[in-house]
Amino acid sequence: MSQPKLRAAIYTRYSTQLQRDTSIEDQIRLCRSMIEARGWSVEGIYSDHAVSGQTQHRPEFQRLQQDASGGAFDVIVTEFLDRLARDLEHTASFYKQMNFLDVPIFTVSEGEIDLLHVGFKGTMNSLFIKDLADKTRRGLKGRALKGKSAGGKSYGYSIRNQVGEDGEPIRGEREINPEEAKIVRRIFQDYASGLSPKKIAEALNKERVPAPSGRHWGASTIHGNRQRGTGILNNELYIGRQVWNRLRYVKDPQTGKRISRLNPESDWTVTDVPYLRIVEQDLWDAVRARQGELKTAGTNVPVWDRRRPKTLFSGLMACGCCGGGFAKISKDSFGCSPARNKGAAVCSNKRTIKQADLEARVLDALANHLMDPDAVQIFCEEYTAERNRLKAAAAGNRKEKEQALARAKRDHQKLVDAIIAGIPADQVKDRMIELDTRRQQLERELEQTPAPDTVVFHPSMAEAYRERVSRLIRTLGSAEGMEDAKEALRALVERIVLTPASEGSGLDLTLEGDLAGLLRLASGAQGPDTKKAPDGLSEAFDISEELVLVAGAGFEPATFRL
Repeated sequence: MSQPKLRAAIYTRYSTQLQRDTSIEDQIRLCRSMIEARGWSVEGIYSDHAVSGQTQHRPEFQRLQQDASGGAFDVIVTEFLDRLARDLEHTASFYKQMNFLDVPIFTVSEGEIDLLHVGFKGTMNSLFIKDLADKTRRGLKGRALKGKSAGGKSYGYSIRNQVGEDGEPIRGEREINPEEAKIVRRIFQDYASGLSPKKIAEALNKERVPAPSGRHWGASTIHGNRQRGTGILNNELYIGRQVWNRLRYVKDPQTGKRISRLNPESDWTVTDVPYLRIVEQDLWDAVRARQGELKTAGTNVPVWDRRRPKTLFSGLMACGCCGGGFAKISKDSFGCSPARNKGAAVCSNKRTIKQADLEARVLDALANHLMDPDAVQIFCEEYTAERNRLKAAAAGNRKEKEQALARAKRDHQKLVDAIIAGIPADQVKDRMIELDTRRQQLERELEQTPAPDTVVFHPSMAEAYRERVSRLIRTLGSAEGMEDAKEALRALVERIVLTPASEGSGLDLTLEGDLAGLLRLASGAQGPDTKKAPDGLSEAFDISEELVLVAGAGFEPATFRL
């Protein structure tokens, strides 16, 4: 009996913008050749462009895992193991997940991947990254000691293109950019004269002077952080002093984002580069003197480094005119940050809203409007259909395993019968061990793959949601449980858009709710490990990751205009 034709998924990736899309094309071509040689079919292609293999937060890599869970293909093919991950922990986790789903991994160079490959190649890939980082740092430090650029280009300078006697380009040489240097001196002079960074940024934006980022000037671009040496006013290169390795960057393993940390001063590499001086010493000292006077009242904390306490919906508000954030502009009011920090050339929305008014309007919408019964019914029908489709795919996978287990048991029994009939046991010993191992493996997999059931929804979900939100809002007024209630309510909000009202001087609010959070609360589910919804509701949210996937990918946020 011929084996079924396996469906293969191809995964490709390259790391940096310095590489080209043709790298992806080459990887796909090699994987296709292997798939065709084995008689498989290409079911899908997943490609991440210019994304490091040290992070799992890659769009196509995440989609690959989601589709594997849904039974979209039978096998994964990639060029090398390090295309999937360059971190040993990530490699092992991905292999473990695919092994559970019974989706083998093949590479063009090694063939089918097993635990030995994961352990050895994963370790080698991680060591390669560390060794490459160490060598790169040594090279950059050598450049810094010679006064050359060791990464990045500061505003006010241009790269000097030179070729050595050997015909090779000389890297790391810089020169002063006259136009940008003029802006740097102006910023220093304006600040020393008493203008605030916000006013300076506003004037530059009004004159349409290009910012270092190529977009708009902001107050933080100018004042930065004095201790960390960031911002125009703190860049010591402007007085001919290059400081390298002041900061180091590490990746948060949970989010994949780079976090900067200040190195001890003993690790800094400081080099004098007088030919790159832009700002005279007297002007630099005048700026330092003014910075030293700016302290938050009652503390020794610089005014630019102070931290304001979070409010109930801070970080979730957006301006309906420019898309920028809304932040505290006084003790009890919020306003558009770009309009105040970057000027009217960026945003003209100067309207404000009281914190108490904002929170009251949003909480009222959460409690009374976002879970409209008709909207809930439509979503639930669509979600039910999607979840049942996934369960049907899982059922098919389980049925195949059950059939394979039955065959293994039958074949094993046939060999036992053959021994009883007189065939020497030594002739069938190896086959019996192989079948028994296969039987045990399939039984373990079936234990971890529960039989699917049909997803249904409780008819009073909207009412249950409103009761729970009201309970959370009441908890805000008590010390016990207040912080947990705040987190739960913030989790229901995707975004709050504030737009100037067409009539009057107020602001219209558009609340966008997180459908996954809304429905999870409505079902009584508490987190990703929830298996059964309480209060007699259905087992509608037994897998909250799938809920987030369906609600996030297939539907717009629940929206209500206040």
